[in-house]
Amino acid sequence: MTISKRVHYFGKTKSEGSKEMKALLGGKGANLAEMTSIGLPVPPGFTIDTKSCAD
Repeated sequence: MTISKRVHYFGKTKSEGSKEMKALLGGKGANLAEMTSIGLPVPPGFTIDTKSCAD
């Protein structure tokens, strides 16, 4: 059984996602993660992956 990460956090300067993860995080989630990674001010939050939303 493979366990996959379903929730990806972002905030301040740490992000568990990137723009390359658009298929997994959706457009908004991937963009929020990317904005965090490049240092733009983004309120802390999380993204639930698209597979979890489809289940």
